Amino acid sequence: MEINLNAEGQPVVRLRAFRAIDEPESCNLFVEGHKRVLTSIGVMKVTSSNNEWTFNPAVFVLIVESLDGQAIYGGARVHVAGGTAPLPIEEATGFLDKSIFELVWQYVQFGTGELCGLWNSREIAGYGVGSIFLSRACLAISTQIGLQSLFSLCAPYTVKMGENAGYEIETSVGNNGTFYYPKLDLVATAMILKDVTNLGKANQEERDAIFKLRENLNIVRKEELRKKELEIHYELQIPKLDQWSLKDNIANATMNFLQTQIDESKLNIV
Repeated sequence: MEINLNAEGQPVVRLRAFRAIDEPESCNLFVEGHKRVLTSIGVMKVTSSNNEWTFNPAVFVLIVESLDGQAIYGGARVHVAGGTAPLPIEEATGFLDKSIFELVWQYVQFGTGELCGLWNSREIAGYGVGSIFLSRACLAISTQIGLQSLFSLCAPYTVKMGENAGYEIETSVGNNGTFYYPKLDLVATAMILKDVTNLGKANQEERDAIFKLRENLNIVRKEELRKKELEIHYELQIPKLDQWSLKDNIANATMNFLQTQIDESKLNIV
């Protein structure tokens, strides 16, 4: 895939948000791109059974794509807790520590979810798409959805990034918050952001950047990371949001999901 460049020679991409059930074709592109990235780092437990989220009305997707929509360079998802669908962090770690179910349940009634499935392709590597800008966009749209808190299962190199955005390591689960996942030579850390609205524990740079996106959901910005610049056309106003109800989703929440059969092949580490 080739990246479009602007007059200054900077990559130009669009970063947009939508609900998974509204764009099945875009979800399929997300799945294929994510699968390629995981396979390239030796994670082979990726099957079609991992793609149930594409039919989940409580999943919101962000993708980084070419302006013509023909190529996708990265993505992330926000899963909202409720109903009978466990969060990916529950599916990934519940067979190791069942207390994750009770922990998530404590936050469900107030509106909680999970940032997961964060990835970027090699074509856009080094520009901060998968490490910074998608993460900020997820927090920017979370207030649209109505979330008060947000879980995440982080790889070692993204823990600090999470802390900068206000996440805390959840030491009550796993081994002081860590799990061997998705395989024995990889470690994942359970984290939670308890104040999505105010981002009280985020550092000033991250807080300011996320608040600017919330104030201008659809905007073109020049972004820079380590002296590498790119142009992002943000489209973060979620379409058809009038068809979404967090209240209804919470009302359908049930403790039944605590009995869910865990599938160890699920992979949603950030």
